[in-house]
Order: sequence, then C-alpha cells, then structure tokens
Amino acid sequence: MKHKELKVGLFSAIALVLFYLGFNFLKGIDFLKKKRYYYAVYENIDQLEVSNPVLVNGYAVGRVSNIDILQNRNNNVLVELEIDANIVITDSTKAILNSELLGGKSVFLKMATSKKILNARDTLLTEVAKGMFDVFSETATPVATDLQTTMRKFNTMIDNFNANFQKLDVILTRFQSTPNLLNKTLITANSNIEGLAVSFKRDADKINSVIEELKPTLDNFKTLSDSLKKLQLNQTLMKVQQTLGHVNETLARFKKGDNTMGKLLTEDSLYVNMNKLLLNLNTLITHLDNNPNQFLAPLGKSKKKIEKARRKEEEEKKKEAAKKK
Repeated sequence: MKHKELKVGLFSAIALVLFYLGFNFLKGIDFLKKKRYYYAVYENIDQLEVSNPVLVNGYAVGRVSNIDILQNRNNNVLVELEIDANIVITDSTKAILNSELLGGKSVFLKMATSKKILNARDTLLTEVAKGMFDVFSETATPVATDLQTTMRKFNTMIDNFNANFQKLDVILTRFQSTPNLLNKTLITANSNIEGLAVSFKRDADKINSVIEELKPTLDNFKTLSDSLKKLQLNQTLMKVQQTLGHVNETLARFKKGDNTMGKLLTEDSLYVNMNKLLLNLNTLITHLDNNPNQFLAPLGKSKKKIEKARRKEEEEKKKEAAKKK
C-alpha cells in the first residue's frame, strides 16, 4: 500500500515539474540555455508585461523577466531583461520599448559597436519608439496646417467673390436707373425741339409779314411792266440796247471796284447794315407792341420817364425771379 502511494506521489511530482517546465517553455524560458540579466529604466512602459520578448532585428534573444517600480526615482519603472549569454551587449546598445500594430509590446535591442562590453546586471540605455499614432500625429500636423492655410485662402476667395457680387449689384442698379435718365433726357430734348419749332414759327410769321409788306411794291413793278408793254417795240428795243450799253459800261465800272457802287457789290457792308436796320426795326416794332403808351400819348413820354419805366419793369422781374427761387 505504501509502495503505491510512493508511486503516486512521485508521479505527481514529476507531472508538476513537467508542467512547470512546459509552462515556462511556452512563456519563452529555455532552461537549457545560459542567460544573463540586464536592467532598463523607463518613465512609462505603456503596459509592458513580464514574458514580453526581447528582439534583435526581429529575432527573439530573450524576454522580460521582471518589472518593478522605483518610487525613490520619480516612480520610474525598472525592467529586468533576460538575454541569451551569447549576445554581446555594449555600453552603446539601446533598449527601445516598441509597440506593435495590434497592441503587443516588446523590447527592441539596437546594437551598436563599442569597445566597452557590459557585464551582467548592468543598466542599458533606453528609448521609447514612436507609435503608429505618434507617427500619424506628426504626419497629420503639416497636413492640417496646409489644410488650414487652404481654407483661409478659400475664405479669402469667397470674400472677394462677395465683394465682386456687391459691385455687380451696384452696377446693375445703376443700369436700372439709366432708362429713367434717358427718358428725362428725351423729354428735355423734346421740350427744346418744341421751343425751336415755336421760334421757327415766329420767324416764318415775320417773313410772311415782310412779304405782305412787299406785295404793293411788286404790284407797282407789275404796273410798270404793263406800261412798258404798251410802248412801241422798236423804240423800246433801241432804248433797251442803249440801256444795255450803259448797263454794260456801268457793270464794267462796278467790276473795277474803284467806285461806290463797286464797293457796294464787292463788299458786304451794305448787307450787314441792312440786317442791322431790320433788327433795329424789329426791336422798335416789338417795343411799340409792348409799350404803346410811350408813343401814342398826346405828347409822348420823355426819355427820363421811359428809362424810369424800364428800370421799374426790370426790378419787378427781379422780384418775381427771387420769389420763384
């Protein structure tokens, strides 16, 4: 009975030892290889755990064997690294805390050549690798800056468009007021044309009155021509020839321009004087129409009274103009 119990106990002990060895083997502990222990100090291990691998160029050369916090050193974290004894660690080697894409952690040894080789239990240089989000943040920051600059330029362009549209609205508003201005201009032109038409009509009436006044003279010429017809034709022709001869002589003298009639024909002084005479006559007739009492009174008015009446009329016109303003 005791022999069976001994076998069971021995079997249980062997099973526990095999279980322990197998469990540690699965955790990466190889009891057949010689190991060395080194230390690394980090401010933040970002959920690094015991048994996380220690890698050199992606090859596992050890594991994290222990993690402890150093409260006397600003709560830094002390990480114990179990590394194969055949791996040469120098004082330039860095233990880089690395984060994988799916959240796994590892310690990456960045090997560097140096004459000084570290002994077991020495402390390695440490560094924390940039994670994916850190790289993304660094990459996204310039992009965000460029995007902000682009948005500012876009906003400036929109503001310029708004200013241009406002100017266009002002131009269209002015175009809308242009037909009104054109209508006013046409109305003013029509009124001016009507005034010109009235003036032409007045001038035509004056010309007609002058023609009416010339009708008796024309009738006299007609009577004269009838009388000439009654004269004998031969005598008339002889007299006409004589008259034509005298006329030719007279015209020849006129052409020379060295006499009074020649000057009258070649110079426009008579025409100018006649125009002045007609204008003065027209003014006199107009004044006679407007002020008949100055001429039809029994003895007429003196020059002083006429000038006084004119000044009084001018003052009344000025007062009326001032009232209108």
